[in-house]
Parts: sequence; structure tokens; C-alpha cells
Amino acid sequence: MPNDTASQANSRKGDEPASAEPKKDKVIEALAGEGSALSKYQAFFVGKRGIGALLVYEIAVMVAAPMPGALGFVLRKMLFGYLFDKVGRGARFGRGLSLRCPGQIRIGENVAIDDHCALDARGAAERGDFTIGARTLIARGTIMVVKQASLRIGSDTSIGSQCCLSAVSGIEIGDHVILAGQCYLGGGRYRTALDAGPMVTQGLHSKGPVVIGNDVWIGAGARILDGVRIGDGAIVGAGAVVTSDVAPRTIVAGVPAREVGHRS
Repeated sequence: MPNDTASQANSRKGDEPASAEPKKDKVIEALAGEGSALSKYQAFFVGKRGIGALLVYEIAVMVAAPMPGALGFVLRKMLFGYLFDKVGRGARFGRGLSLRCPGQIRIGENVAIDDHCALDARGAAERGDFTIGARTLIARGTIMVVKQASLRIGSDTSIGSQCCLSAVSGIEIGDHVILAGQCYLGGGRYRTALDAGPMVTQGLHSKGPVVIGNDVWIGAGARILDGVRIGDGAIVGAGAVVTSDVAPRTIVAGVPAREVGHRS
């Protein structure tokens, strides 16, 4: 997982923005393209071919995912292992999970994913581009989407409730990270030329991946924008909007975030 340093962070400055297509256009294209309705559904939601994969997905999302109590817990533990590319021992899944192309996702040992989370790997190019490390907690109502590139979360990390992780150029989160509730990571920005048609059709540009080092604490409601690298041991205050790199062991806060202290 990331082992960020100040020199690595500085080396990113001045990089050219990465281009990307807006996810909405890809979704519309996939649904309007050639093929049967069943094949479109399977590519869009299941992410695997074959009638067996489709049947397991349907049973898992219709029966096991919404079922309360101990029976639902056991059914999810049994069936979800067939949906993901890899699931480690002791992984636990809450109710009402929304899964898109789970065959691209790898789950480590003793991972806990709480109720009503959404895991969307439709933009992942290869298996393993969406990875959750061992003993990591994903709290209730969190959304994690790979629009392009990859989303990788390290071990022993805590992702708070109602967070949104949107990987356009990639998101890397290290080990022992604390991400408090309602944080936003990643994304990009639409192009806005007046003579190039509606903004929604112009495509996205991104400054690069979000990279968060090890042992980082990010306070509730913080926004970490594309291209930002946060060094090991840093702290980001609640509600901060981080638009530039944060050096290791630095404390930042505010809008936009600025250095307010240093861990010693």
C-alpha cells in the first residue's frame, strides 16, 4: 500500500491532467449498444458471463442481500463468496448491499461491510483493481465506485458511514487509516468550453489519483480532491477541502486546507 513521502508528493506537481470519459456516457452506451437485454444486464450488473454466474447473482441480491437476522447473515456469507473475485476468511456482509460487477472485487480476511453500502467496479479494467485489505471496516451507507483506473484500500483501515469514494484516476488508501463519516474522495471535473456542447458530454479531466499514506486520520466531512497525495501520519481536520498535497505528519484544516500544525 502507499508509502507516501514529501518528495513523492512534490514530484506529482505539474503533471498533465488525465483525461476520462464521464461515467454517465459509458452507462448509456452500454445500455443502448448491441446485444440482448439479458446480455446487457449481465455485463452491467453481474460482470461475469454464464448462466451459473447470473443465477448466483440473482439469488444473492434478491434473497440473501435484503434478508434480516441470522439467516440472512449466513446466506450472505455463503453466496457472496461466489460473486467476488476473491473473499478472505471471516469476511462479513451487512444487509442491502448494492453490487455492480463484483467479480472484479477482492475482499481480504475479516473485512466487515455494513448495511446499505454500494460497491461498483464497472470501470475496473482487471480483477484486483478494486481491493479491500484485511480487517478493514466499511461503515453503513458508504459508496465506492471505480469509474476508471482502480480503488485499493489497505489493511486495518476504517471507512466511516456515508462516505463516497469515486475513482476516476485511481484511489489508493494505506494501512491503519481512519476516514470519518461523510467524507468524499476522488472525482474529477467536467470540461466547460462554451463552444463544445453541453458540459455533461465534454468529458472529465482529472489531476491524477488520490493517494493516502499509512496511519492517516481524516476528519468528518472532509473533501480530498483528485491529484492530492497525503503523506504518512498526516491529519486532516473535519470539513476541510484538500486541493493540494499534504506532507507526512502534517496537520491541515480549513477551506481550502492549510497547514495548522505538525505532529511531533
